[in-house]
Amino acid sequence: MAQETQNHTLSVSGWAAYDSSGEIKPYTFKRRENGVNDVTIKVLYCGICHTDLHYAKNDWGITMYPVVPGHEITGVVIKVGCNAGKFKIGDRVGVGCLAASCLKCEFCADSQENYCDQMQFTYNGIFWDGSITYGGYSNVIVADYRYVVRIPENLPMDSVAPLLCAGITVFSPLKDNGMLGSPGKKMGVVGLGGLGHVAVKFGKAFGHHVTVLSTSPSKETEAKGRLGADDFIVSTNSQQMQAGKRSLDFILDTVSAQHSLGPILELLKVDGTLVMVGAPDQPLELPSFPLIFGKRSVKGSMTGGMRDTQEMMDLCGKHNITCDVEVIAPDTINEAMDRLAKNDVRYRFVIDIAGRISNI
Repeated sequence: MAQETQNHTLSVSGWAAYDSSGEIKPYTFKRRENGVNDVTIKVLYCGICHTDLHYAKNDWGITMYPVVPGHEITGVVIKVGCNAGKFKIGDRVGVGCLAASCLKCEFCADSQENYCDQMQFTYNGIFWDGSITYGGYSNVIVADYRYVVRIPENLPMDSVAPLLCAGITVFSPLKDNGMLGSPGKKMGVVGLGGLGHVAVKFGKAFGHHVTVLSTSPSKETEAKGRLGADDFIVSTNSQQMQAGKRSLDFILDTVSAQHSLGPILELLKVDGTLVMVGAPDQPLELPSFPLIFGKRSVKGSMTGGMRDTQEMMDLCGKHNITCDVEVIAPDTINEAMDRLAKNDVRYRFVIDIAGRISNI
């Protein structure tokens, strides 16, 4: 394993965490030169995901310092390898969570690269050449073209950036569970944060009746008035939960805090499905009776493959779906991280990497 290898001669300016304090500081490093399968991208914007905070602070004990976070990256192509002819200089593109996979297994063959057991992430991963991957908190990134998607011309590059993580994370289970192309279902979204607000937008765009579940009564106006949700249930209100029993076909749980699934499962119809995309750090309560007596299923889902990511992006262009973001300058990343830790953002921070408000 090496931070850099011999062909890493492209000098790049970025921002990194150097230790478990999590403080982000300027960092100059070298990326690989553009290879035959690569595109070099001038980074315009990069979203801040909660995962970035975990890696910066080494919450999971796997961080390789210095770590350059960022896997919600939008920018323009400035160099194209000879095998990457699907892209050209000037193309608007995005890079999400994936940097590499084996390209040979059954999952890669089915464009489910996110489930390849040799999959490597955009940062804090090990690339094919043995180097550590560095993410989008930098002015340039070099990416294998097979892990790059096109950004529709009508979508702004700042508010589209979080779709490359938050967006695909909620889109993929919707597609996998028959929620595309079959409007009229009743869908629940647990949690109204970075993932949840995009899930509501997708649900409405795909023609479903959307109910938001939240512990915060104050979010009802936001959910229904601005995001277009049809119903709102305060999950700590037993009367509201009782009234909602057996009313939903599908539930997407986006909450990363510890919570019991039992009461939520009771909201599903017989044969309904709940999919977990939030990742609590403690085991969840999963009582058996709501499963057994309702023939209900609980599943998990992680990001999505490249084919689904491009499909999601194209549908976002068609339906004009973007994320609600707060754009920040690179020198305020640490303040944004502190606010993110307190859930003080609506709904995603995006770093203006290029240092200007882009019209692209």
